Order: sequence, then C-alpha cells, then structure tokens
Amino acid sequence: MKKLVFACAFLGILWSIEAQEQPTDSLVGKKIVLDEAVVSALRVTTATPVTFSNLSKASIAKRNLGQDIPVLLNFLPSVVSTTFDGTGIGYTDIRIRGADNSRINVTLNGIPYNDADSQATFWVNLQDFASSIENIQVQRGVGTSTNGAGAFGASINVLTDNYTENAFAEISNAFGSFNTRKHTVKFGTGLLGDHFAFSGRLSRIESDGYIDRAFSDLSSYFLSGVYKSENTLIKALVFGGEEITGLSFAGVDAATLETNRRFNADGLFIDSNGNQQFYDNQTDNYRQDHYQLHFTHQFNNNWTGNASFHYTYGRGFFEQYIDEASLAFYRLPTFTAEGALVENSDLVTRSHLNSDFYGTVFSLIYDKDAVNAVFGGGWNRYDGEQFGEIIFTEFAQLPNPTTRFFDNDSDKKDFNIYAKATFDLNDAFAVFADAQLRTVDYEAGGSLFEPGATLAVDENYTFFNPKAGITYRPNASNSIYLSYARANREPARVDFENGNPEAESLNDFELGWRLNKRNFKLNTNVFYLDFTNQLVLTGQLDEVGFPIRQNSGSSFRLGLEIDATIKLTDQWSIYPNVALSTNKNRDFVVERDGVLMNLGETNISFSPEVIVGNTIVYQPTDNVSLSFFSKYVGEQYLANIDAESSLLDNYFVNDLNVQWTLDNIGIFKAIVFTGQINNIFDVEYENNGFFFSFDVPNDAGGGVTTFDGTGFYPQAGINFLAGATLKF
Repeated sequence: MKKLVFACAFLGILWSIEAQEQPTDSLVGKKIVLDEAVVSALRVTTATPVTFSNLSKASIAKRNLGQDIPVLLNFLPSVVSTTFDGTGIGYTDIRIRGADNSRINVTLNGIPYNDADSQATFWVNLQDFASSIENIQVQRGVGTSTNGAGAFGASINVLTDNYTENAFAEISNAFGSFNTRKHTVKFGTGLLGDHFAFSGRLSRIESDGYIDRAFSDLSSYFLSGVYKSENTLIKALVFGGEEITGLSFAGVDAATLETNRRFNADGLFIDSNGNQQFYDNQTDNYRQDHYQLHFTHQFNNNWTGNASFHYTYGRGFFEQYIDEASLAFYRLPTFTAEGALVENSDLVTRSHLNSDFYGTVFSLIYDKDAVNAVFGGGWNRYDGEQFGEIIFTEFAQLPNPTTRFFDNDSDKKDFNIYAKATFDLNDAFAVFADAQLRTVDYEAGGSLFEPGATLAVDENYTFFNPKAGITYRPNASNSIYLSYARANREPARVDFENGNPEAESLNDFELGWRLNKRNFKLNTNVFYLDFTNQLVLTGQLDEVGFPIRQNSGSSFRLGLEIDATIKLTDQWSIYPNVALSTNKNRDFVVERDGVLMNLGETNISFSPEVIVGNTIVYQPTDNVSLSFFSKYVGEQYLANIDAESSLLDNYFVNDLNVQWTLDNIGIFKAIVFTGQINNIFDVEYENNGFFFSFDVPNDAGGGVTTFDGTGFYPQAGINFLAGATLKF
C-alpha cells in the first residue's frame, strides 16, 4: 500500500511540474544512416512495444572522468550499480530489475560481449570505453531479439564512435580523490578524399581505490578505419587494453564496518614472526583485444544489409597468496622436515583464463511505408582454457616449475536466427512480431579447484523465443503499448560447477504509456516477469569471488517503472525516475540444520523493492551546466531465505556535476572543464555484499547446525573528480 501511495504521489508531482533522454525515430521510416545501421537491427524506437532508455554521447561525456560504464548508467530506471574498490573504477557491476550482469545481454556494435562461458560482463576490460561511445540503448525486460545469450533483466546495446566529417584532436586529463588520474588522447582525420576516415584513442586510468589496496592500473586503445561511399560503409575496429587491479572481493563483516571500513583481507597472511602482512601482488591481471569488421550496404531506399565479423582474444590470471595452504588440497606431496610431518605451506598461485571468441552476425533491414522488418542472426564460438598453477611455496618443493592444481577447458557454439517486424495497421495502431530460434552446443571438461572435482558438460539446447505486441497512438502526443516476450537461456559454467542446473525460461508481459509534450515527457510501464527455474543468486561466492546461483523453481517479478523529462524553464530541467517492484520465489526450498525446508514465498536476493533516481539540471548559458544527481535504493536481501542477517540497508546518495565550455580559445576549438563531487553529503553506505552458510556437526545427538555469515562492500564517502578536455 505504501508503494502505491508513493507511486501516486510521484505521478502527481510529474503532472505539476529530460526521463533519461528520449529516443528519436531516426532509424524507422527514413533513410538509414549507414553508421547506425550496424546496430539498428537490435534497437527499438517508440514505435516498438518495448521498454527502453537511450543515453547520448553528450550525457556520457558529462560524467566521463574515469568511472566505469555501470556507474555512468546508474541513474537510469531500475538500475543498481555496484563497485568493489568503492569509487567506481576498476571492477564494477550492474543489476537491472534485480537481474545480475550475467543475465543482462551486452552487445558492442551488435557483437555479443558477455563472456560466453560465465555469461558475465567484465566491464573492467573495457577501460575508458566511455570515451569511444556514440550512444547506448538499454532495453529492460526481454526486449527484442539480439545476439548472444537471452536477456533476462535487460539488454545493453552500445554503438561506438561514428566517423566525423572533419579532422579533430582531443587531450583529456582528470584527477581526483584516492590518487585517481585519467589521461586520454583522441584523434580523427575526418573524411579523406570523401571516402576514408581514421580515428583513434589511447587511455590510461590509475587509482588507489577507496578500499585498501584495491588499486586500478588500466590502459587501453581504440582504432577505427572507415571507407564510405554513397550507399556503402566498411568499418574496421581494433580495440582493447590491459587491466591490473588489486583484488578486493573479500568484503568486510558488520563488526569491521564499524572499526575499519577500508579493510581488505585479500592477500592477508601471518609471517614467521607471527606478524600480520599483506601480499603486494594480490592482483587480477588480464588483457583483451577485439577485432571487428562491419560491412553495411544500402541496396535502395527500402533495403539495407549488414554483415559483421569479429574476434576477441583474452588472456590473464589472478595471483593470490594462500596462507597455510593444505598441500594435499593443492595436489602437492607432504614431506618430513626435522623429523616432523609438513602438511601445510604458504603458497602463491595463479589462476589463468585464456580464450578465443569469434564469429559473425548479420542482418537485412526492410523499411517501406507501413512496414519495418529485420531478418538477422549470428554464429559465434568460444574456446577457452582455465588452469591453476603454483609459482611459489614457502616450504614444499614443486614437482616441476609449473605445477598445475586444476586444468579444464570449454567449447561453446551459439547460433541464432530471427525475424521481426512492425506493421502500421493505420494511423492509430501498429503491431509488432518477433521470433528467434537459437541453438547452443556446450562442452566443458577437466579438473576443478576442489580436489577430485571434475567438470563434465556436454549439452545441446534449442530455444524458441517468440515476442509480440501492439501499440496504440490515439494522437501525436500519446502512445500505449502491450507486449509479450518469451526468453530461454542455458546455465553458465559456474552453475555446472556447483550442481546440476536446468535451463531457465521467462515470460515477460509489459504494459506501457508514453506521453510526449514539448516541455514534458513521460514513460510509465507495468511489467510482470514469470520465471521457470530462474537461476537466482544464492549470495555465496566461489573461491575466486564469483557469485554462485541456483535454480529457484517458480518465481516472479511484478513492477512499475516511471521516468520523465520535465522542462521547467529554458534553464531548469528535471529528470526523475522510480521503480517499484515485488520479487518473489514461490515455494523456495533450502537445506538448513541438515533438513530440507520449504520456506514458501521468499524475496528474491539482490532485488530492492524501491529504486528512485533523479537529475536536476541548471543551464544558465549554452556553455555552463550544473547537474545534481540523486539515487535511492531500498533495502534488499543478500540471500533467498529472508534472514534478517542477510539484509542490506537502503541508501541515498547524491552527486554534483559542473561543466563549463570555453569556445574558440586561441588554437583550441574548445576547452571543457568538468568537475564532480560524488556522495556530496558524505554518506556511509554499502551497495553490495554476500551471504554464506556452513554446517557444524553437533557435539551430541548427531546432525548438524547451520550458521550464517554476511559480508559487505563499503563505498567511499565524499570524493571528487575534476578534468579538462582540450579540443583542437
């Protein structure tokens, strides 16, 4: 009832006074812009009965001072971004409608980006990628058919920089709290001979992080070459980078929050004198290089085709110090020293991941009169190897210089084909239909971290994903849409490592209303997501800090989302959004105290019932802009058993951003100064955490007793970022 009252009050405020920036329909009913055609097959407009938000290059640039993409998306509806270093640099994460990042489909220029094996998105490997983005579209819910694994919470579609007609150069530098610094150089040749254009970017980001030793050392590059004629665009992209980050996945318990919020237990060991020490190289080290080649051709005013080819090469490792490690656990022989049996030793290990990901995606777009149709698909293959090796021991001798304690590999092939179309029945009604067929062949095998544990996956999946909807436009200002979408997805590697998972299914129902007035725009929608075998987060982490999931049987999410653009005057604008939801497991079964228990209806983990965002913009002149960002996230459970000890408190955080542009200053086309104060009211809060359980045998009478534990990831108090961009 409280949420209903809150929603009504919010709507009343809206009526009395830019939601995130409103989409344009530039890709429908008009001549296709060839650069945009690369992603237009996967994107939607207001003519499509899908819930979505767009984020423009200008909006991204305003906050682009080194923080990662999930942080830049934080103020969109239903979005919760989290960080491990406490500042938004290095390892960051995102959840949308309660879905974790492994259930959010991400594409870069239409190419799948989610790691095919884990299905997760590692944003840390897109270092300063925001500096090379043209725009982003976030579709909430299932959305339309896309490439890669199905979207169970949302899909994020990223278009990288378009070519420019004129030559340019930019130098950007930013500095901030915790020794944060960002250095970026960009250039573009403009069109050469009316046909060729080249551009590039080099970046370096460093930060000590708020959490102790949660440092980031990130370097990246982005190179683009374009050939264009009147009807053809060929675009080649090479981008990538290297990240070295201090591991900070251990979190802190409630007691440590009170005494030392910045404490980091990763790399902690006790030396021979009994003193507490920290291993200097407790790090994640990874490099990823991407190669994309896009062919786009407009055959005539009605037909446009695109074919893209891609290859991603990734390699890297975690390096960890293991204090008093069991030799048997790490497959090392025990030995006798000075007459005593030695069964433990300090070790340094490296857990490696090397992978190749390659394939093709394609689309054919037809646009004429009342029909806009897309025929497309893709084939992709992932070939990965994971292994752990011991590189140092304090006492034990290694049988050989590169002793491996686990070794396994994966081979995954993914094929999909889809057809989708929007038909304008008349001026008022349009119908949408979309059907996708997707097949997955997944093989994985070898030894795992736990002694004696093996991975043996040989699965084939065939999924049919239909979608349909209708849009009613009673006049130029209003549109109402109703849609249904079906999604299916296979379990990820981590799911197989922790049990015998089933594929999960989702039925997504959306009812929305869009209002578009000159000074007032409103998007509101109700969604109902009905899951079968949803793989929900248990709250627990594996040995390297990766979230563990399990099938929850039957579950659902029911919610209301509202976002608006309110232009009060020529200088003042407000961009509020709110998401209210109920997220439940039905008949949730768990084992506690050695007994299987049916807890009935429980809250789905990591799913706050209230998420509110707002941006107030004051722009006194064309060259000066002040933005005040606010984000409220309600309390959420870190597990699915409704335990009070697993409750993560709500938080309300505010940021202030200032941007000042000076035009035509000497040799510079423009100089842009940007400053940002994060968490301006210095709130102590945690935006993420974990929950674990363990059984202890009873002293008498047999059986076990289950005990629980909780960890939290503290975030930085008030901190700042400031930068300047010189444009030539």
